[in-house]
This record gives sequence, C-alpha cells and structure tokens, in this order.
Amino acid sequence: MNSIKKLIQKYPALSIVLGFQCFRFILLPFMGLMPQDAYYHFYGENFSWCYFDHPGMIGYLLRIFTIVFGKTIFVVKLTDFVITSLTLLSFYKLAECFLSKERLKYAIVLIASTFFISILSFNSTPDVPLLLFWTLSVLFLYRAIFENKKASWIYAGIAMGLAFDSKYTAILLPIGLIAFTLFCSKHRKLLLSPWLYISLIVAVIFTVPVWLWNYENEFASFLFQSSGRTDNISKFKFSPKYFFGAIGHQSLLLLPILFGTFLVFTFKYIKRFVTKFKLPSSKILFLLAFFVPTFLGFFSLTPIYWVKLNWMMPSYITGIILASIFITKKWVRYQVIVSAVIHVLVSLQILFYLVPIKSDDTWVGWKELATEIEELQKEHPNSFVFSDDGYKTTAALNFFMKDKVYAQNIIGLRALHFDFLGDDLTTLNGQNAFFIDSDKRFKNEDKKGHIFNQVNPYFEKCTELDPIIVSINGKKVRKFWIYYCEGYKATP
Repeated sequence: MNSIKKLIQKYPALSIVLGFQCFRFILLPFMGLMPQDAYYHFYGENFSWCYFDHPGMIGYLLRIFTIVFGKTIFVVKLTDFVITSLTLLSFYKLAECFLSKERLKYAIVLIASTFFISILSFNSTPDVPLLLFWTLSVLFLYRAIFENKKASWIYAGIAMGLAFDSKYTAILLPIGLIAFTLFCSKHRKLLLSPWLYISLIVAVIFTVPVWLWNYENEFASFLFQSSGRTDNISKFKFSPKYFFGAIGHQSLLLLPILFGTFLVFTFKYIKRFVTKFKLPSSKILFLLAFFVPTFLGFFSLTPIYWVKLNWMMPSYITGIILASIFITKKWVRYQVIVSAVIHVLVSLQILFYLVPIKSDDTWVGWKELATEIEELQKEHPNSFVFSDDGYKTTAALNFFMKDKVYAQNIIGLRALHFDFLGDDLTTLNGQNAFFIDSDKRFKNEDKKGHIFNQVNPYFEKCTELDPIIVSINGKKVRKFWIYYCEGYKATP
C-alpha cells in the first residue's frame, strides 16, 4: 500500500491515466452487446474490401481478435479497449512534440478523463481505428516536416490510408496537410518537395481496395455517405435544436471544462487572425490544420444540420494539445473530478441498469431475445427470422443465434450492407418466418394489434404472438412484438 501511495505521489498524472484505464477495463466484463458491436462484428464475419455504409477496418480488427480469443462479448469490447489504449499512447508521443513536461501531463490527463475515450473503449464503431490512425498520421507528419525524417513521409502515408480505410472523415487529413503548407510560409516549400506527394500517393495506394469496391458497386458507399447529407444541408433550414444539441453532445464527450477551453482558444486564434492578420507559429498552425477543418467545419453546420456526436472526434487529438497550452492546473483538477463523478454514475447504470433506455441503442436484452426466438423456432421448424429497424435487431440476433437472421430486404426495403451479401431470397419462397419489432417506449405488455403494411404483401398470412418481455434482476426492461408470418413470397 505504501509503495502504491509513493508511486501516486511521484507520478500523479500517470496514476490518473492508469486509474481511468483500469476503471474502464474492470467494467468490460459487465458490458452487454451494443447493436453497433454486433453490426461491425458482422462486417468481420462477411469479409469485403469495403461495406455499404463504411470502410471495413473496425470489422477486420474485431474479426482478428475473435479468431484469436474467441467470439464473446468481452473479446469484442477488449478490441475497442486495446485499440483506444494504443490511441492514448500515440497521443502521448504526439503531445510530447509540442508541450513542456508539465503541460504534457495536463494533456494526457485531459484526454484520458474524457467521456469520448470511454465510449471508444466500450463501443465498436469506425471511430475506434480512425482515432488511432489519425493520431499516428499527425505524429508521422510532424516528424517528417519538423524533424526532416524522410521515412516518416512513408509512414504518414500508410497511416492516412489506413485512417481512410477506417472512416471517410480521414479525407480531412490530406486537406489539413495541404492547408498547413499553403498557410505556413516557413514550410510552403514542401509543395515543391517530392516527399509530400510520395506520402499522398502511398495513402492512395492503401485506399485502393475501398475505391475498387465502390467502383464495382456503382460507388454505393460514397454516395450513401455524401448525397443524402448534402441534400439535407442544401435545404438550409435553421434549427436551434440542432445547434444546442451539438453543444450538449460535445460538452458530454469532452466534459464542459475542456469543451469550453476549445471554444476559448478557437475564438482567440480567429480574433488574432481577423483583427491583426497574424498567423500563429508554425507548430501551432500545424495543430490547427488538423483541428479547424473538422471542429469548425462540422460545428458550422450545426445550426442547419444534425451533426452526429462522433463527427468532431478527430479534431480532439490536436485540440486537446492546444487546450493544454491554455488551461491551468486548477481547471485540469476540476476536469478530473467532474469526469470521475460522471464515470461512477455511468458504471452504476452499466451494473444495475437504473434508468431504462427508450431506444434500441442499448446493451440490454439482445441475448435474452435470441434465446426466446430459438425456442419459438423449435416449435416452428424451418422458419427464418427477420426484422425491420435498419440493422440493430438483425445484427444483434446474428451475433447470438446459429441460424442466419435477415433484415428489411426481406420485405423489399433497403438494408445497408445486408443488401450486398448476395442472398437469393427466392430460396426462401414458401417458408414461414418470425418478424421481430421492438417496442422502444415499452409502456405496457399488450400486443401491438397490427403489423406494418409493408410486411403483409410478402406473406400469405401474419399472426401476432404474445410479445417477448425481457427482465433484468426481476425488472421488466424491454419488450419485442413477435409475428408469425406464413408462406413467404420474395416477389409479392
């Protein structure tokens, strides 16, 4: 005990970081499967060079970990935890390039205490590998530009390519690089250097599989991520709800103190540029080049568009380093205290499920649902299962059930990457099926009394069964409507 106390006194920042990471690791076995975990695990079990809604890096990583350690919820969560821990280590090496020893401690404590690191550690999303390769990209670009290490241009290209293979947001990495070279007079000569272009070429080479998949599939993934959102933005409809919702999300992910610091230094640098036409030093400008396009770019859309809470995450990497220059030790201490309180409350929710979550975005009930459905299948052999909620129920059941579970493509609706599995649905003609529909609000245990109009044309007859009620520790927490549909017709 005395040795631990001495260690904490000698290395307080390291102790705080390890404390948060140990806390997260201890919670891993108690975390249930999230629909996102299941969906991206589905990526890994159905290998493709790219997928309809995202590139496949998170799926590949989950597949590697589950092959090595087994297909369990813990291993899925362990994948996220390990990759995010590597992101923290990479961030430390990057921050070391810009900050004094004292400020470096602030930076690593600030990032380790954020809630977004907890989300990345617990929940499988493309942002998990994106943040790792984004951080490595910026680190290697720093070494290439400021330390004149030629090999780092190659490493940066590989990291940028792998970041793009994780999520398309990584396109902002080369944009940030070009912006830096254009605005920084000291390093503008890089535009004439072959090494910059070699780095970009290497990045493109590592993204070729994604481009080939899109070419072979009529650029379906690129169009999904761009056209619909561009159309919505072009409507230019002001919504205070979007703006204040974004502030709320970012305050939660970063915690209010750190988010407030982001706003303060952003305002200061903008004011200095607008009033004095003065740019900061080359190193600060380098950090801003990988912060401004992502943070201000997405934040500027919030008055007219619902910006998802994770879209700004890449900007946090260099943003936290910049924040560490301005923040004081007192506010770092407050950040840690607020974070500790929030993490304790979150752990209570994970362990005891104190507050019901009125959404399918929950870790509760999926395994119990799968068990109940398999019992129904024993009573009605040769019946397949499908759902119509995007991907969540289908992905979660596929993780737990032996038989394949289908999505809304069964009833002629678009179904994300489930449309690209090459399934011949006509082979199901004449079979019976169970249609699953979750009651997100769960106010009573009654039947729904009707079925979606879209379902009826695809079956001869549909009968509603008693709903499945999932209980946790004697408390009823989730409800699923169940329908037994007879005589499937792939073409109604």
